[in-house]
Amino acid sequence: MKFLIVGLGNIGPEYHETRHNIGFMVIDALAKNSNKSFNDGRYGFTTTLSIKGKQLILLKPSTFMNLSGNAVRYWMQKEKIPLEHVLIIVDDLALPFGTLRLKGKGSDAGHNGLKHIATTLGTENYARLRFGIGNDFPRGGQIEYVLGQFTEEDRKTMDERLKTAGEIIKNFCLAGIDITMNLFNKK
Repeated sequence: MKFLIVGLGNIGPEYHETRHNIGFMVIDALAKNSNKSFNDGRYGFTTTLSIKGKQLILLKPSTFMNLSGNAVRYWMQKEKIPLEHVLIIVDDLALPFGTLRLKGKGSDAGHNGLKHIATTLGTENYARLRFGIGNDFPRGGQIEYVLGQFTEEDRKTMDERLKTAGEIIKNFCLAGIDITMNLFNKK
C-alpha cells in the first residue's frame, strides 16, 4: 500500500528554512530520522521509506509553491496513489507556532499551494497537516513574514515539533485519518 506525503515549500537557498518552507522541513526531518536521502526527479525531490508494510513516497515539489498541484498530480498518477492516501504538509498563519492540525479536507484558506493543488486535482477533499507558523507581523507584512526565518524562540522547540509531525504522518499511514485526528488534534 502506497502513500504520497508532500511537503510544500519553495526551492532555492533563499527560501531554505523559511516559515513558508515548513513542509520541506517536516519531510526532511522524517527522511533524516530514517537515514534516507532525496533523489532529484520529475517535478520534485523524492525518497521512499517503508513502515510496517506501507510504502511512503516523500515528495518536495520543485515546481515552486504556486504550482504544487502539478507535482502532486504527476506523482499520484506515476505511483497510482489514490487521493485518500495523499497527505499535504503546509504552513498555516492562522495557527500559533508549532500547533499541528490534521484535516481530511477543507478550503485553501488563501494558501496558494493548496489552491493550486485543489484546482489541479479538481477537489479540496485531500488530507493536509497544517503546521502553525503564527502571524506576528504588521499589516501588509505577510509576504515578508512567511518568507522570513523562524525566531530563536521558535527554533527552541522546532526539533520536537518536527518529530511530532513525523509521528502524525506515520500514524496517518498506519491507522487512517480519523484515528490520527482524534489522537493528535486534541494535544
